[in-house]
Amino acid sequence: MPPTYRDDPYGGYNFVVTVNGVSNDGQAVRGSFMEASGLETEVSPIEYRNGSEDITVRKIPGLKKFTNITLKRGITGDLAFWNWIVEAMNGQVQRAEGSVVLLDENRQEVMRWNFRRGWPSKWTGPGLNAANNEIAMETLEICHEGLDIDGQG
Repeated sequence: MPPTYRDDPYGGYNFVVTVNGVSNDGQAVRGSFMEASGLETEVSPIEYRNGSEDITVRKIPGLKKFTNITLKRGITGDLAFWNWIVEAMNGQVQRAEGSVVLLDENRQEVMRWNFRRGWPSKWTGPGLNAANNEIAMETLEICHEGLDIDGQG
């Protein structure tokens, strides 16, 4: 689905994350998270200089890199993402396609970032402290090999 355009920007608080084929029954796992970050890509420059030229450094495009996607949410007892990383810890890394989907105020999809060949590289459990009044949070980091916006090339 191509992005839906409007004059006012969308809020960054309505989104859902889907990872395809990592549940026990082979279906997509869908989760609501408090925060999703790392929707980034970079083409690193390669700097070089020919010996016969003046002292100017030339720059050409190098390798493309994708930042890990970091997801944070309150612990609810849903173990689907935990089981995915357990498989990776046991040497059975399961790469998957997935999406971070931005929703409008009516919870309708307006934009989708798709990642390719993703796998869980890090899970962080909650910091527990009986003296504070905070939600028990877990963090999942997904490394991947490609990012695109749905509907774009």
